[in-house]
Order: sequence, then structure tokens, then C-alpha cells
Amino acid sequence: MITEHARLSVIPGEEEAFENAFRKARRIISTSPGFVSLSLSRSMETSNVYLLLVQWERLEDHTVGFRRSDGYRRWKELLHHFYDPFPTVEHFTAVV
Repeated sequence: MITEHARLSVIPGEEEAFENAFRKARRIISTSPGFVSLSLSRSMETSNVYLLLVQWERLEDHTVGFRRSDGYRRWKELLHHFYDPFPTVEHFTAVV
């Protein structure tokens, strides 16, 4: 299993709209093959910054399966216009 990590900087003032759109987007990603779970957390220090953690069975479930799907196109439509700057995504595997 791998963990996708993304720090999401949302345009200030758009936090509520982002969270509402994310609720819709969550339904999209959760049906993707290889999806295990996700969490979205909001920074206590910087109110427009979020941490997205998504667990996938395999790296390719995210990088190929989800990102090449119709669901990803809808995900982008719902969420990508909220980000400034665009997030960097990294993938992690447990070592301990």
C-alpha cells in the first residue's frame, strides 16, 4: 500500500467552496480501482492550507488508473481551480 501526500494551498476566501466541492470529489475518487481511503485535514496555523492523504493499493492505481480516468477529469473540474500554487504530490511507502 502507498500513501499519496498533497499539500493544497486554496485561494484565500475560497475555503468553504473548496470543502463543498471536495465532498463531491471524494465520491469520485472513492470508486476508483485500488483506492483504499483518504483524509483531508485543514491547517490550524494557515486556514487556507489543507493536507490530503490518499491510500492506494499500488502506485499505478493512482498514477495510471485514476489519473487517466473519466473520474479524474471530473475531479479536476471540481477542484483544480481552487489551488494557488498548484500542489506537489508525492507518494510514500511505509518503512516501520
